[in-house]
Amino acid sequence: MDGKVGDTNIIKLAVPKLRLGMFITAIDKAGKLNISKPGQIKSHDDIKKLATSGINHVWVDAARSTDNCGLIKSTSLRAIKPKKPTREQGQEKAKRLMAEAKGLVQKVLSETFEGKAIEVAPFEDLADNMIESVMLDADAFKCISALRSKDAYLLEHSINVAFLLVTFGKYLNLQREELKQLAVGGILHDIGKIKVDNKVLHKPGKLTPEEFEHMKLHQVYAQQILAETSGLSKISRDVCLMHHEKLDGKGYPNGLEGDELTLYGRMSCIVDIFDALTATRCYKEAMSPAAAFKILLSLTPFHLDQKLVYEFIRCVGIYPVGSLVQLSDGRIGIVWDAKGRDALHPILKCFYSVKHKRYTEVTMIDLLKSDLNIERGISPSSLEVDPTPFY
Repeated sequence: MDGKVGDTNIIKLAVPKLRLGMFITAIDKAGKLNISKPGQIKSHDDIKKLATSGINHVWVDAARSTDNCGLIKSTSLRAIKPKKPTREQGQEKAKRLMAEAKGLVQKVLSETFEGKAIEVAPFEDLADNMIESVMLDADAFKCISALRSKDAYLLEHSINVAFLLVTFGKYLNLQREELKQLAVGGILHDIGKIKVDNKVLHKPGKLTPEEFEHMKLHQVYAQQILAETSGLSKISRDVCLMHHEKLDGKGYPNGLEGDELTLYGRMSCIVDIFDALTATRCYKEAMSPAAAFKILLSLTPFHLDQKLVYEFIRCVGIYPVGSLVQLSDGRIGIVWDAKGRDALHPILKCFYSVKHKRYTEVTMIDLLKSDLNIERGISPSSLEVDPTPFY
């Protein structure tokens, strides 16, 4: 076979030459690299599926393959890794993942409304893809998730909560399986709202006390739905059923307090509130992340875990990638890249001037190399123009 590795642990192999125990790190489909589902070949059916999917070659990691699969492992040189996708490629993949997620959530909401039980496996597959996207290029997903539609809030909120939980969990050094179950819980965390009266769910104004009590029933409905869902982990259940609990015991549906709220439940409380505050709704405009952080801090320590809130702020950053800021010269920019930088000096993609009330030439500005500084974070609704085309 052309599987002799020599001085590297990564090798490109034709699909017919694959063997049980080999670890696939990427597939080559129509000349494009896809790294969405790495894993070990456990059956001949796995190989057949690759062939019937039109995949001719894959990248195999000898170091992660079993000893009896016929590959020679090398320890002399560093393994060659598939090339990391560009931001454009990352955002295209994030768009496809977001569309896939919306479709799956919509399907399950409809089936749940009809009384069908939830199948967990498709959500776990989606969670795996989401984790891979975060590991490869979290910034690409952040920019796509910043493009919100108030008409699709329930779908987008569930997906964004899942994404934020994965990002937060990764920052806290949680294990991959924990990240996966956090994502599943995030996607399903508002499943009970399918049984809430639409007039209350989409009311464009403040709820009356009676309406609020009805809205709170979505967590009671969620308990009933999840009780009939097999294969859902405790982590996912904690995310679903604890995101409206409070440390002082005044939350719902069970009035849990203190140590009764697990780490995963506490994380979901923070993430759910943050995403709701930074989203445009039928009855309110989106808040900037900085303004949302102030509210999160005001809810500690009686509602939210104070230490975790500070960790979340450090994780997301005062000016998260995908958020809008105003510079000292009056220009508006999208926070485009913040890797390896302090919070006040990201790279911005500027496109509009508040001072002159007109679009400007699209310019990338590195604040580490500029005399300009960020004056404030702003919400999309405060702009007179739509920033969407510049993402």
